[in-house]
Amino acid sequence: MTRWNELRELTRARVLVFIRYPETLFWVLMFPLLLATVLGYAFRAAEPAPSKVAVVAAEDQPGQAAEALHARLAAAERIELGYVDIDTGRRQVRKAALDVLVVPPAAPGAAPELILDPQREEAETARLRVLLALGEGPPEVRVSHQTEAGSRYIDFLFPGLLGANLMGTGMWLIGFTVAELRQKKLLKRMLVTPMRRSSFLLSFMLSRLCFFVFEMAALVTFGALVLDVPFRAGVLGFGLLCLFGATVFAGLGMMATARARTIQGASGLLNVFMMPMWLLSGVFFSYERFPEALHPILRVLPLSALNDGLRALMIDGVGLAAIGPELAILAAWCAVSFAVALRFFRWE
Repeated sequence: MTRWNELRELTRARVLVFIRYPETLFWVLMFPLLLATVLGYAFRAAEPAPSKVAVVAAEDQPGQAAEALHARLAAAERIELGYVDIDTGRRQVRKAALDVLVVPPAAPGAAPELILDPQREEAETARLRVLLALGEGPPEVRVSHQTEAGSRYIDFLFPGLLGANLMGTGMWLIGFTVAELRQKKLLKRMLVTPMRRSSFLLSFMLSRLCFFVFEMAALVTFGALVLDVPFRAGVLGFGLLCLFGATVFAGLGMMATARARTIQGASGLLNVFMMPMWLLSGVFFSYERFPEALHPILRVLPLSALNDGLRALMIDGVGLAAIGPELAILAAWCAVSFAVALRFFRWE
């Protein structure tokens, strides 16, 4: 056999092996096209995004100074405006849900104050738009930068990265392992052994939990020492929340790959579960920037609940009772994911 015939037959064999699995064809060929279509639509050329600005005042009884500022800003282009109290406004600036917080002057003739995070480009754009809208009003505008620990963008971002790390390592580690065992026919051999199926699946979760303590300790220590991210949570409460998160994403990884026959198919399924949470669960910016009608749906995503809980514990220093709703959401996802995985798990 000549080299050309040899190479042709080997190539033909590899192509036939590849097309034997329909999910491989879909996730390798179609999923990138679908993802490119969605992202292309989301980031298509459009008008500049409006800046989110709020004036400090009681929503039911804003003062004259607040009303005057609100009226002038409302007439400007590309500014989304509202009223908030000072504490809520500062918290929303920290969460990147608000670009600029405008504090009315305390006395006639005094200058209003703009509170923003100088590390965010959107905040600088919003500051310029606010100054342009105020025009020839106050003689000057005071600008205050939120730079103290706990109020910066990095303080909002870091807990989100912790949550995303728990999701990624939990789902990829378990999902890939299950798919590899199934592809190598090892699961079929294990099926004939005297073991409970539930014990086999739970062993994946417990093995994941053996590593997450060291993983979280290293990341939190780095954040506190290098990035000066505050850690105001109780150790036990923080550990319990991370345990919930690691368990949930171990279950989701098991559920996502319950029937995947190849590693390529498992990769696509895991991306389907993880990509929406990366974009919608407030890892890099608050999900409050999405339309308000979506907020109830986004809040019950497992990564959203985990990130909200981590930020409340680490930054705000609240107790476990304050994040009860988030823990309930994670518990529900944990129960559902393992129940579905047990019901539909493919052993062959």
